[in-house]
Amino acid sequence: MKKIIIVAILFSFKTFAQKEGYWDKERATSKEVTLSAGKRTLIKSEDLPVGTTEFIYRITVLDENQKLSGSLVSVLKAIPDPSGISQGAAGAIHLTSTIAGSDKCTYALFSSADAANLFLKEAKLDGACLTDKEKVNKVARLVSTSSTCLINIPYLWFGIESQNWVMNQKIVVEVVPWVDYKASRGWDLSAKNEIISLVKKLPVYSKLKNTDLFAGNFINLLSTTYTYKEFTQLVAAEKTVAIESITEGSLKKTGETKVFYDLIRDKSYFEFKKGNTDKAIAIIQNEIFTKKRETYIDFGVLGDYYLFSKQFTKAEEAYNKGLQLNATELSFYLNLAHVYMFTDRLSEAKVIHKKYGNESVSSKTTWKQQVENDFKLFESKDLPTENFKKILRVLD
Repeated sequence: MKKIIIVAILFSFKTFAQKEGYWDKERATSKEVTLSAGKRTLIKSEDLPVGTTEFIYRITVLDENQKLSGSLVSVLKAIPDPSGISQGAAGAIHLTSTIAGSDKCTYALFSSADAANLFLKEAKLDGACLTDKEKVNKVARLVSTSSTCLINIPYLWFGIESQNWVMNQKIVVEVVPWVDYKASRGWDLSAKNEIISLVKKLPVYSKLKNTDLFAGNFINLLSTTYTYKEFTQLVAAEKTVAIESITEGSLKKTGETKVFYDLIRDKSYFEFKKGNTDKAIAIIQNEIFTKKRETYIDFGVLGDYYLFSKQFTKAEEAYNKGLQLNATELSFYLNLAHVYMFTDRLSEAKVIHKKYGNESVSSKTTWKQQVENDFKLFESKDLPTENFKKILRVLD
């Protein structure tokens, strides 16, 4: 039996060689109970930390005058990072060679409190995640993720039954969890599915070409920025900021940030159409310019808002900055000509109209057609109209 245990643990240590994590000695379990002859008891483990992917347990039955020669934690100190077979072998030998008495017990492990209590009352093993009906006075094993014992962590219950029908027994139960660094962040399948549900509710999601790639990048970026616990404990305002930042970061990876920024522009334009020009300007300023998201397009949008609110100096500044980024954008030149017209600089306005009057602003609209459309709009917005005819004569 001893040889089988040693071989099993040696094999388990080999599997650790390619994993990154640590023995969590701070949250190890070490409990000693006195069990009356022929009785049963339950021993509850300490809280197993998030990210526990394996654990080692040791059960030792002591006679009245015996003491445990070395704790399981002290044994594992010899294997702080089980990355080599020599260290693993040394640890495994120590695990099974510590002192034990001649008394014996049987035991089972439970991941459910209800199943554990049923064992305590009726000796039933139906709900056990691991059973060992062989009578033992010492046993040490490693339990991996293939076991159902790790399904309902953080707790385990050890159900123990005395096989001594005359004397009391001292029983020591020790558990040391192996915490995987990646798993310790808490992003299991359930947590990731929760985030996918959140991602699908984002306004930008339905407008993307590659939603799966975006969702994958979102989860990766979120899980490296926060542990699951950290993210769930953010207050609403903090979570909003975090989601926006991770959305933008994910879209940069997929090359679709424009979709996200266009939603902000649409939001601003919606306020402008309602007559809330100051609010429209604030949205563009705070969500685009302050966060360094602007393109030449945004200078045009901001210039238009200033133009229609008769803030002509600011409008001129915005259009000129836009032209610094894109000197071929004819609409900026046209809008500058409008600013000059409204600020009684007709000669400067006429220079622009004469230079570009034979151009087309778009594939469907000539310069003159756009001027006429703009003048109708300006009139409806109560902007000064006295110089309209003078400009139109230049274009005839």
